[in-house]
Amino acid sequence: MDQEEIIKKLCEVIIDGDDVEAVKLSEAALASGMDALSVVKAAIQPAMDVVGDRFQNGEAFLPELIIAGDAATASLDVLMATLSLDDAAAAGKGTVVIGVMFGDNHDIGKNLVKAVMAANGFKVVDLGVNVHPRTFIETAIKENAKIIALSTLITTSMPYQRELIDLLNAMNKREDFFVILGGGPITPEWTVKIGADGYGRDAKDAVNLSLKLVSGEFTPSKFYPIIENALKTN
Repeated sequence: MDQEEIIKKLCEVIIDGDDVEAVKLSEAALASGMDALSVVKAAIQPAMDVVGDRFQNGEAFLPELIIAGDAATASLDVLMATLSLDDAAAAGKGTVVIGVMFGDNHDIGKNLVKAVMAANGFKVVDLGVNVHPRTFIETAIKENAKIIALSTLITTSMPYQRELIDLLNAMNKREDFFVILGGGPITPEWTVKIGADGYGRDAKDAVNLSLKLVSGEFTPSKFYPIIENALKTN
């Protein structure tokens, strides 16, 4: 298969949730000379956009979303293992600290956002799942990050997003970092309520929002105009 056919097939098997074929095709893409970030942009992101749109429109259901996410994760494991830690930083977009909130172990969405962020020139520091608010902050300070990205798929972990912002305020560090939110139960209203800087429904939204936030136009904690700007253009 040539590169175009590999990408087409990889997109298809991710949508179908075939993790075995996703791994094989990811390896084939690398062997053909494609770099990891190009594969993410050309195949994985579009595939998950399709599945996400189908889910939002009622044309697909949670099990289909989960198996597609598993296939995407299997592909990402192959691709991102080849990526130098400095590759994503080369484009100069800045550092994002990302993770799933304390009490939540669901990481499919977070993994996709991580990959797409890297594909768009951000250095991404992934803290994994079940992450305490203070760990996010300590890592963001250490890594000189611009953005802290908080994901959760369960409502019981949502208060930890508010706790993180409260901690930043108590430490006089709120204006040092943009805080963005994502995940199934998260809404624009919740984002405004806790004073975060933005909300993204999916990986594409998260990247668009992050690119706006680091453009130089905005200051962390001046959240309401930024939320409005992000939502109108997503």
